[in-house]
Amino acid sequence: MRPTARVRHAAAAAAAVLLLASACSSGDDDTVEPSPTSEPTAPPTASAAERPPADACYELTIDEALAPTSSSAPVDCADGAGSVTSVTYEVGALSTWVDGHLLAVDSAQVQGALASTCRRNLAAYLGTDQTTLRLSVVTPIWFSPTVEESDAGADWYRCDATAVIDSERLGALPVPLEGAFADGAGALALCGTAEPGAEDFRRIACGLDHAWRAVEVVDVGDAYPGEEAAQAAGQDQCQQAGREVAEDALDYQWGYEWPTAEQWAAGQTYGLCWVPA
Repeated sequence: MRPTARVRHAAAAAAAVLLLASACSSGDDDTVEPSPTSEPTAPPTASAAERPPADACYELTIDEALAPTSSSAPVDCADGAGSVTSVTYEVGALSTWVDGHLLAVDSAQVQGALASTCRRNLAAYLGTDQTTLRLSVVTPIWFSPTVEESDAGADWYRCDATAVIDSERLGALPVPLEGAFADGAGALALCGTAEPGAEDFRRIACGLDHAWRAVEVVDVGDAYPGEEAAQAAGQDQCQQAGREVAEDALDYQWGYEWPTAEQWAAGQTYGLCWVPA
């Protein structure tokens, strides 16, 4: 009897590291009616912030990268080589008008549209395609004015690129970043410390010591199909990817990491095929 190939796949989806701007928390909705004898209080005011510079470099921490607004000052891109963790690739005018209604700058609709814009345009800036970008640790983040600044007339948005090189740590980016992916992601490609689904698995940059690497992106559809269907979507594709890079076509390993509903909602609308490094 002809022996069958020995394969292994990830038993569960590993959590994706997604840098997404968190929504601003709202304050107490209760209102206090003024006493008839109280003096009227002037509403708070704020000066409109200037539009951020384009092609700027920053030395952000991951907490600063996750914030919806930023007050960090840019650094000189040339002088900051080796320590730049965030590079602005797009600055534009933010629209808070949705379906004929003026919405708050921190509303889900406004921030969702901003997220789509920044995600859509990063690959072209890097000089690559969406697949290569998804097989890397480089991810977009975005900033907008504070609510007070928006009320005072600030209407800008800012898209930055960052690289989550190890768990929740940002790594240095090449400067200049524009066109840096023309020949692939290189050291910023996506790798793992172990087989996806293993207890000690975490995503890291391939420039660090690694055991597995992501090699293909799995299309699981335009809308989330449910976890069972998402899990099934990449089985054949990832098995074939493992077979193609194996030295022995009858003895090889492969892994498939599929998106959960929560990851899909956060922006990871695809699966990943993994092979041993």
